[in-house]
Amino acid sequence: MRKKIVIFDLDDTLYKEIDFVKSAYMEIALWIGNVYGKKGVYEYMLYCYEQKLNVFLCVNSEYELDIPLVTYLKKYREHFPTIFLSNDAEYTLKRMREANIPLGIITDGRSVTQSNKIKALRLDRYMSWENCIISEAFGYSKPSTEAFGYFQNKYGDADYYYIGDNVLKDFIAPNQLGWTTICLLDDGRNIHKQVSVSDKMKPQYEIINFHGLENFIL
Repeated sequence: MRKKIVIFDLDDTLYKEIDFVKSAYMEIALWIGNVYGKKGVYEYMLYCYEQKLNVFLCVNSEYELDIPLVTYLKKYREHFPTIFLSNDAEYTLKRMREANIPLGIITDGRSVTQSNKIKALRLDRYMSWENCIISEAFGYSKPSTEAFGYFQNKYGDADYYYIGDNVLKDFIAPNQLGWTTICLLDDGRNIHKQVSVSDKMKPQYEIINFHGLENFIL
């Protein structure tokens, strides 16, 4: 029986990215409250986000602040988030670990931001740190094939699976390399909505939750 290697996207796949956004806003709102004595900032930030406004410019205007945008962005990107795996993701990852299936991540983003997410989700319980590929540190981002090739070079002949959500970039490279590609469907909370795409961008399969992976892998 051929070994299986299972690699995941991170944002809106292993957890909901909107939860990271809310965590960052809470961190910033608490800081503004403590330093400037302003109240209701978190709720106002969420309102601006939902209205698709520039949240940080709105906060400066509404609360008569002059906080530089770079300060907001640094706090947003570098805070240690309060985020969690869903129950079904936790259960499925645990079963894969018990089955001795090597797991990993390929995620686009800044090293500090994505590393903090991985640590907050405690993904070291299920995969090694060297199997967590972050584009800024690795030097390539999706849809490049390099990160996927890293795992093929490491594990050799095997059945490879990539589970993601962003149909614009997640599945192009693994499709080219002959991986099994699986899309976790948007439950309505995804930041990047799933749209109609060309065949080379489409995943081979779709699931509505992590339990659906058991039919393919376990």
